[in-house]
Amino acid sequence: MKRLVAFKEEFKDAKDIIKAVDEGKEVCWKSDYYKVIRDSVGQYLICCELNNHCIGLTWADGITLNGKPEDFYIKE
Repeated sequence: MKRLVAFKEEFKDAKDIIKAVDEGKEVCWKSDYYKVIRDSVGQYLICCELNNHCIGLTWADGITLNGKPEDFYIKE
């Protein structure tokens, strides 16, 4: 699914994405089917709505994103 709207907010790193999720914004990665969530134990994950498969927002180091910052956006 392509994004048809220009998005105002750009993310620089995981901290920006986490802040947006904590503020209740719906953050997606590459398409509206992949959403960034915070689970019940406080992990930030990228979850696919189609098959419920999730990966960590970051690598084990907690800093390196599983994706490019420019591929994340706030769904409006």
